[in-house]
Amino acid sequence: MKKSLTVSAGLGLLLSGCAGFEPHAGWVEDRGQYKADTTSYRAISQNERIRYLVLHYTAVDDEESLRLLTAGGASAHYLVTSIPGSHGGKPVALQLVDDDKRAWHAGVSYWNGRHNLNDTSLGIEIVNLGYTDEASGRRWHPYQPAQIELIERLAADLIKRYGITPDNVVGHSDIAPLRKSDPGPLFPWQTLAARGIGAWPDPDTVEKYLAGRPPTARASVARIQQALAKYGYRIEQTGTLDEATRLVITAFQMHFRPADITGEPDAQTEAIALALVEKYRS
Repeated sequence: MKKSLTVSAGLGLLLSGCAGFEPHAGWVEDRGQYKADTTSYRAISQNERIRYLVLHYTAVDDEESLRLLTAGGASAHYLVTSIPGSHGGKPVALQLVDDDKRAWHAGVSYWNGRHNLNDTSLGIEIVNLGYTDEASGRRWHPYQPAQIELIERLAADLIKRYGITPDNVVGHSDIAPLRKSDPGPLFPWQTLAARGIGAWPDPDTVEKYLAGRPPTARASVARIQQALAKYGYRIEQTGTLDEATRLVITAFQMHFRPADITGEPDAQTEAIALALVEKYRS
């Protein structure tokens, strides 16, 4: 009983103290039916909602891109048109969704332990037709220099503002490799990485993991699956070159080895994957 009285007395003092708390008027935000003190006490355990930047191509022209991204269904935070406009001497990106809102651009997705990246990402759609299948094979459509210049400026700003790490700047095909191929092998990942936008392996580390093997030498499927999973891709650890594994390897090659995107599990692919793991996951 004595212990209960002590606890009750302590709680009473605490409640009494709370009841008498009067924050400074300048600290309080009026929200209609109540007010919130938004500055006096701040929790340490927090980070930005935005952790990923996802690049896409639209696969259609400017007019259809705008219709699809604004009329319902799919959406993205930004659209880079085929020939970006200019205002005051600076290129203009079209913002379709505010940064603090959730756009519907990633769909069913996964990256490095996190599912459904719509919740935690910004999406940039780029007007580009993607590819055309012809008698001679698949022809990928190039990006325009003005588009890349704008993407570099836009991405650099978003990365700085939200503290997005290089390994979390990804393509749609990285986070949904079984169903997506954008932004494709002609997107200049290496050029952008050299300017601080996105991840890229160190050449010396790639050579270390090649260990004297020819780049096209057959490599261990199991080891490639393990390295890709550790870097961030969703890939089943089957140890065999099944169709899903080939699609994931192709997505990886489009990003980091676009000269050869056959999906073959070769030594260079393995070395690049291991170099990325060493650089960004160690």
